Amino acid sequence: MSSRRQQQVAEFLREEVSEIMLRELNDPRLGLISITQVEVSPDLRYARVFVSVLGSNEEFQAAVTALNGAAGFIRHQLKPRMHTRHVPELSFVADHSMERAAQMTRTLNRIRQNEDVADQSAQGEDDE
Repeated sequence: MSSRRQQQVAEFLREEVSEIMLRELNDPRLGLISITQVEVSPDLRYARVFVSVLGSNEEFQAAVTALNGAAGFIRHQLKPRMHTRHVPELSFVADHSMERAAQMTRTLNRIRQNEDVADQSAQGEDDE
């Protein structure tokens, strides 16, 4: 369970890192990327930034690698914006939850369509 302060720092980092990625990182490996969650350690010295990338698995891994390579630059950009003693060490982690949710939605839609077809077939047999 995280403290209120951890949650505040996590939300601040999510907003600021998103802004830095959008405005100051010009790496072609960073396509459509979004921060899904930030977890901050109790001592506020470490932060895991979970990211989701729209694209292939290779593009996903390339984007996470690029972000981890840019972590020092991002920390440097955060320093004047943060009002804490330390700027957390950042590590970027792939978050496949959105991809899994989309896949689950597609599966549920296929099941629903199959049920509708089965219901229509059953109704057709009842009418005869």
